[in-house]
Amino acid sequence: MLLKIIAALIGAVAFPSIAWGANLCTLIVDARSAQTLYEAGDCTTPVTPASTFKVPLAVIGFDSGVLVDPHTPALAFEPGDPDWIEAWRQDTDPARWMQHSVLWYSQRIAHALGAGALTGYARAFNYGNADFSGDPGMNNGLDRAWVSSSLKISPRNQAQFFLALLDRDLPVSASAIDNTLAIIEAFPAADGWVMHGKTGSAYPRNADMSFDYNRGWGWFVGWAERGTERYIVVRLNQDQTRVSGSGGVRARDELIAEWPTLAAALPAQ
Repeated sequence: MLLKIIAALIGAVAFPSIAWGANLCTLIVDARSAQTLYEAGDCTTPVTPASTFKVPLAVIGFDSGVLVDPHTPALAFEPGDPDWIEAWRQDTDPARWMQHSVLWYSQRIAHALGAGALTGYARAFNYGNADFSGDPGMNNGLDRAWVSSSLKISPRNQAQFFLALLDRDLPVSASAIDNTLAIIEAFPAADGWVMHGKTGSAYPRNADMSFDYNRGWGWFVGWAERGTERYIVVRLNQDQTRVSGSGGVRARDELIAEWPTLAAALPAQ
C-alpha cells in the first residue's frame, strides 16, 4: 500500500485545463494502480473534512462495536440534538445516518468512543492530522472536531484513505469495512457509471471564530465505477459568495455531470 500511495502522490499527468469556477481541487486516482491520473487545483492544503468524516467514523464505529450493522443501533432523536433540517429530527440508524448526514448521530458515536480511541484510529488510518481537540478552550472535540475545527485533511489524503478502504488495507476487521461500504450511497451517472461517496459542507472561521458564510466548502469524496473500471474521486469546492443549499451536494452533482467528459479523457489502464 505504501508504494501505491507514493505512486498516487507523484504520478499525476497533465490534462487540458477545465474551468472549475469555485473548484479548489479535482483529483482522480486509479483504484487498481493508485496512479494519479488527473489533478487540478490545490489538492495538498488540509481543510475541515466536515461530513466526509462519517466514512472513517463508520469504519471506526463498526470495528469498535459501537455500530453493529447497517440498521443497528437505531438511536432516538432527543431534544437538544442538532436539528437544522427535518431529516435530523427522527430516530436514526447507521444507514440513515450516512444518507442524511445526521450530525447528532456522529456525536453519539464520538462520545461512545472518546478522544483517545478516535485519535488512535485516525493515526492508524493516516487520516489527516488526527486532531480531535476541538475549538481552542471549548472542550468540544467530540461534538465538532471534524466540522470547521481541529481535524483537517487534504484532498490527496482523502484519496489515500479511500484507496486503503477499497483495498481493505485498513487495520480493522473485514466486517467493519463490509458494513461501511454497505451504507455509502451510490449515485447513477451517464454512460453506465455509478458514483459512490460522501458529501461534506462547512464554513471557514473568521479571526473572531465566527463563520465566513461567503466562503463555504463543499466536498465529495468516493469512487466512480463501471464494470471493472474503478477510480477514486475527490472534489473540493469553495464558494466565492453566500449560496443557499449544501455545498457538498453541489460538488457531488457538478462532478457527476462532468464525469463522462473527465472519464473519456483518462488514459487507458
